[in-house]
Amino acid sequence: MSLLKYLGLQEEVESPSSAQRGDLDTDTVRRIVSELDALPAARASHLAAFAYILGRIAHADSVFSETETRKMQEIVRDLGHLPDAQAVLVVEIAKSQVRLFGGTDNFLVTRRFKEMATREQRTELLDCIFAVSAADESISVLEEGQAGQISKELGLTHEEFVNAKLAYREHLEALKQLRGR
Repeated sequence: MSLLKYLGLQEEVESPSSAQRGDLDTDTVRRIVSELDALPAARASHLAAFAYILGRIAHADSVFSETETRKMQEIVRDLGHLPDAQAVLVVEIAKSQVRLFGGTDNFLVTRRFKEMATREQRTELLDCIFAVSAADESISVLEEGQAGQISKELGLTHEEFVNAKLAYREHLEALKQLRGR
């Protein structure tokens, strides 16, 4: 089963362009599904989408740093109430999916998360997005832009975005550069 099918998005991506991408039903995706199968379906879908979106911000600069990966694992473990091994697996599979299909699946997965999450859960995710991007003590302009895009896709207000960003302002590269002048 593909991650997209697991999130209820399979029908939406079965188009000629997605067929060209190849089979989404990889061993990696099967592993995340089997690991999450022990959880209630709604919770598993929520965690899968949540981890994917964290991966999306970590990969905004086309690289997953070790510190960002560790932060993702910590967040997924703590908020998902998962054992370390499961959190590591969920994050690694989410990272793999982002690398392989990020450009085309980002909006679909984020929209699905928006549909299944409360406003409080969406704002919590936005805070986690900034925590992941600040894990290396630097939020690049690319990461900040991606966070803004995700915030819009989640249906959050500009004020909610700014408030989340302000909590991590000491890590914003744009501000660091201005202070250095």
